[in-house]
Amino acid sequence: MLTLKDVQCEQTARVVKLEGNGAVKRRIMDMGLTKGTEVYVRKSAPLGDPLELNIRGYELSLRKEDAGMVLVELLDK
Repeated sequence: MLTLKDVQCEQTARVVKLEGNGAVKRRIMDMGLTKGTEVYVRKSAPLGDPLELNIRGYELSLRKEDAGMVLVELLDK
């Protein structure tokens, strides 16, 4: 399955599932990345880490390590 770190810039995806456990999973959920949420990957930093995302009307920077725990499906928009 595709993870958020695999989504290309300027693509939109929907969160399907969160992997991980404990505090890490809770932190990702607290940032608004919950099942069913649409995420637009705006851009990535020059060295590829972190990613800049638009989610729920705000911008979020997320490390690729954390983005690898978010399983997504691509949306055609």
